[in-house]
Amino acid sequence: MSSLRQQVLLEIAARNPIAYEENGQAPPDFGVNVFNESVMREKLPKDIYEKLQDTIRNGVKLDLKIANAVAHAMKEWAINRGCTHFTHWFQPQTGLTAEKHDAFLELDEGQVIERFRGEQLVQGEPDASSFPSGGMRTTFEARGYTMWDPSSPAYIMEGPNGGILCIPSVFISYNGEALDKKTPLLRSMEAINRAATRVIELFGHEQINRIVTNIGTEQEYFLVDKAFYSMRSDLRITGRSLVGAEPPKGQQLEDHYFGSIKPRVLAFMQDAERVLYKLGVPAKTRHNEVAPHQYEIAPIYAEANLGADRNHLIMEILKKVADRHGLALLLHEKPFAGVNGSGKHNNWSMEDMNGNNLLDPGNTPEENLQFLIFLAAIIRSVHLYGDLLRASVASAGNDHRLGANEAPPAIMSVFLGERLSRILSDIKNDRHTQVADDFIIDLGISKMPSIMRDNTDRNRTSPFAFTGNKFEFRAVGSSASVSLPNTVLSAGVADSLDYLVSEIKVEQERGSELNKAIFKVLKTVITESDKVLFEGNNYSPEWEEEAEKRGLPNIKRTAYALDALVAEKNVSMFSRQKVFSSEELQARYHTKLEQYITTLEIEAETLVDIIRTKVIPAAVDYENKLCKAISGLENILSREAAKTELTLLEEVSKTKQNLFEALQSLSAELEQAKSIEDIADKAKYFADHIVDWLEKARRPADVLENLIEDAVWPLPKYSEMLFIM
Repeated sequence: MSSLRQQVLLEIAARNPIAYEENGQAPPDFGVNVFNESVMREKLPKDIYEKLQDTIRNGVKLDLKIANAVAHAMKEWAINRGCTHFTHWFQPQTGLTAEKHDAFLELDEGQVIERFRGEQLVQGEPDASSFPSGGMRTTFEARGYTMWDPSSPAYIMEGPNGGILCIPSVFISYNGEALDKKTPLLRSMEAINRAATRVIELFGHEQINRIVTNIGTEQEYFLVDKAFYSMRSDLRITGRSLVGAEPPKGQQLEDHYFGSIKPRVLAFMQDAERVLYKLGVPAKTRHNEVAPHQYEIAPIYAEANLGADRNHLIMEILKKVADRHGLALLLHEKPFAGVNGSGKHNNWSMEDMNGNNLLDPGNTPEENLQFLIFLAAIIRSVHLYGDLLRASVASAGNDHRLGANEAPPAIMSVFLGERLSRILSDIKNDRHTQVADDFIIDLGISKMPSIMRDNTDRNRTSPFAFTGNKFEFRAVGSSASVSLPNTVLSAGVADSLDYLVSEIKVEQERGSELNKAIFKVLKTVITESDKVLFEGNNYSPEWEEEAEKRGLPNIKRTAYALDALVAEKNVSMFSRQKVFSSEELQARYHTKLEQYITTLEIEAETLVDIIRTKVIPAAVDYENKLCKAISGLENILSREAAKTELTLLEEVSKTKQNLFEALQSLSAELEQAKSIEDIADKAKYFADHIVDWLEKARRPADVLENLIEDAVWPLPKYSEMLFIM
């Protein structure tokens, strides 16, 4: 009689891709479910449309009369597309998105009508006490507000029986504190707009009054058959496999990377892309990643808040579509030990209102001088606020990934490439630069460089690498919202831009002409910040040693990394840039510590349950089977004839005992951790003890998997989950 696991294997092997109707190579319905600019132009009176665009592009306050007209047009458009309800779609600090559906239906003198007023569009009121607030809200202070973000277009999420009009929104408390991830991101975009405009004005370009940050997110994920997923309580509850022996073949041959996509996976990808296209998400790239059953999707760049919204939509849609294809989507940063984990490479750049990339070295000395100011500000920001960047990507899941073979270490450093590094070194040391004519004309006496785009090979080991006209922040975890990392990036760079401009103006007041003032300040900033510049292999042990000599932090666990959120220098920076108040930072620190503790507590209790109810019973069953075999051999032949079975029995029994003892230690450590009252101390105890015991407890379980007869083992194995689709 075959086991349940073996029956599932046969069923999965017989599955075929789910077909769907193909409407051509380039979907004609791109953005059809989005209340985008073309729909606004068609549905709104011209004056209303122009005032709304002024709000979207320039932040001009929208009065209620305009909001009423927009709400009516939005309702008519949504109803015509089958919607009956609307929701303010927002991003609380749970890490997920949230929504409360309200019908357009109202009663007017006993008559049912469909109505959507401006005040309903602009503001909603969910229960603020039910979302993480880090102590800013108590259970009896329930009021919170969702406020429409006009810069991110409303869209229709199709459901089984009609669509829902989703209105991207921020989420704030009764007193105005940010309860979500989006509000601080919007504030940081305002900060960098203001600070970067000051740089542009140095060169006499007062007509440029809007600078935006753009992001492109490369989303990695795993797929496994839903039947495997259903049989693994660790995957279902924690998102990662808490036990599992490494298979003989993992990713060693690297034959999965950029390989031919399996038909069942391709059907899922194509289906997901069509849903995303309807939502106006321009999914551009799809491919196999390095690990088996690991994949990536990447959209075209967008402004940071819109890019963050789209990334949440991508994660949500991938999960939904995977489910209807009989697949489970895993967004955990390290769902399988021994193979690559998943990240979300965050490509970050700045652009002016005319579409000029401010991180793209220009064609004139003036443009290159401007570029060097932005470059120096970014380097200074990583130097001063690298601890914040580390905190912005910190989570229990990402701790497993950072520093592994496929991810940058927890040390925040900057890779520029050989040529840019040489330029900064020459500025620092007052050297006359002479390099290839196709790259630099001359720094010379005038110190007016002409720089072409760097063509250095990418450094995939660097957490923060310059890649031509953008920086790639590779440390973001696959399950994370990109809002906080981009908030930290923009706020830190804005603060450094303010510093550079102020120092340049001080030099001008002392009598220096602009170019000399700029180079004097650049020299100072580069000299103070160049310890974060590193061109080598970030994975090497030598870099850890060198980073320690340079005084760069290497904080490997979240409980310690999060301290940066409340460090005095960081609180001051966020306050100066009007991105976070001290109270909001304390709240986030508390919330993230709580999430870290809860995540590890759930993992520990899930592992205890799996070992007690599945692994140890399987070992006992196999011991009984061996005992029967030994008894039979001894009765018929001799004890010597049962030598192999006896040796195996001893090995299984010894490993089972080791597992039981590890389980008892883990349980005792967990009880000790739970008894600690101070949340920061508690988080650090979890980091120092529970994390290690989770690993210690799984080792004998993984050994048992390789000892116990295949038919007896109850859990789908890595060799099945990662190679059968």
